[in-house]
Amino acid sequence: MSTLSTLAHEVRHELEVRKSRFLALGAPAADPERALAFLARVGDPQATHNCWAYRIGQAYRFSDDGEPGGTAGRPIPAGIDGRGLDQVLEVATRWFGGVKLGAGGLVRAYGGAAAECLRTAPRVPLLAWRDAVVHCDFALESTLRALLAELGAEAGEAEYAGDGLHLPVRVLEPRRDELEQRLRDLSRGRARLVPAP
Repeated sequence: MSTLSTLAHEVRHELEVRKSRFLALGAPAADPERALAFLARVGDPQATHNCWAYRIGQAYRFSDDGEPGGTAGRPIPAGIDGRGLDQVLEVATRWFGGVKLGAGGLVRAYGGAAAECLRTAPRVPLLAWRDAVVHCDFALESTLRALLAELGAEAGEAEYAGDGLHLPVRVLEPRRDELEQRLRDLSRGRARLVPAP
């Protein structure tokens, strides 16, 4: 079950460190394609570096974009995770100001700009989903599917077994109890909702 948040909208934070300008931009991204589309839109080809990272569920990627390994891209996902965020892409762009910052200075500058951008950002909670399996009589399938659609639940591939229909479902946590109660009512207590294996 997820208890994470994502960004409510695109956010930005600017920082200057020893004449180098840093701009951190964050955005909600439900999938890697949207994350990379945001990167393509906001990355500045005139900048010295466009470092970035995203966290989308268990998937994450980052890029130092030519900065020394681990000094730019790696601090960004650490900031995303540290703020309890998911489904987020953050881009940290640098315009070189003529003074070298060294590896530690780069980590502090990129990490600081990215962290401050996320620290003040408005968030929205990500809805928690529960996976379960409905066991019921074959005759209830069309009624069950209508109920799932009404509750905004998702149905997987049905298994037609000797003891009836087994239908994997994904339901939002706040609707799970309602689904279970309505299943009991529809089936006179014979249908069961059990946690997914």
